[in-house]
Amino acid sequence: MATTFLQDAARTQAAEAVAAIESQTSAEVVVAVRRAASDYAHTDARLGAAVAFVMLLVLLFIPQEVHLFAFPPVVLLAYAGGALGSRLLPSLRRALTSRKLQASSVRTAALAAFTELGVSHTSRRTGILVFVSLLERRVEVLTDHGVDPSLMGAEWQDALTQLSAALATSPAPEPFFQALRRLQAPLARALPRLEDDVNELPDMPGAVA
Repeated sequence: MATTFLQDAARTQAAEAVAAIESQTSAEVVVAVRRAASDYAHTDARLGAAVAFVMLLVLLFIPQEVHLFAFPPVVLLAYAGGALGSRLLPSLRRALTSRKLQASSVRTAALAAFTELGVSHTSRRTGILVFVSLLERRVEVLTDHGVDPSLMGAEWQDALTQLSAALATSPAPEPFFQALRRLQAPLARALPRLEDDVNELPDMPGAVA
C-alpha cells in the first residue's frame, strides 16, 4: 500500500481530486500521506522479547546439551530478529498494536500536520486536512473553524465513512481518490465557491513521508 500511495502517479491523482473539489467550493483541501503515524517501537520490542523468551525456553528444554556461553548471543539474536520482523512486516505490526493506540497516534499526527502544513492559514479559515496514515490504514479529517460539519449533515458523514472504507479495504489508491471526490457535494452546498476565491494551499499532497 505504501509503495502505490507514495508514487508520483498517486500524488497526481490526489492533486486532481483536490482541484475538482475546490472547483465547486471555497474550502481549501490538503491531503497529507504518511507511512505511519508513529514508530511503534514498543511493538517491535514486545515482539522481540516474545521471540527471545521462546528461544530461551527452547535452549533450556531441548534434549541436546547447549553450552551456557551460547545462551546470550542466541537470545539476543532472537530478540533482534523478532524486532526486525515487526518493523519489516506492516501487517504484523498493525495486528500487534492496539486499535486505540493506532487511533490516538493518527489523531496526534494529523493535528501536528494541520499546523505544519498551514491548513489554518487560509483567509476564511476554511482549510480541511485529509490525513492518510498507511500503516494503520486510517484517515483523519480535520476542519478549520470556518468549516462546520453539522451544516453538511449525513452526506458529509457518509463521504467520510466511504473514505475510510476505501483505504481500509483496497491497497490501490484509485478507490480512495474516488471516495475523496465525494466530499465535493456537501462542501459545495455548505461552502459554495465565491467569485473572488483563490487557491491558497497546494493541491499536491502536502506531506509525503
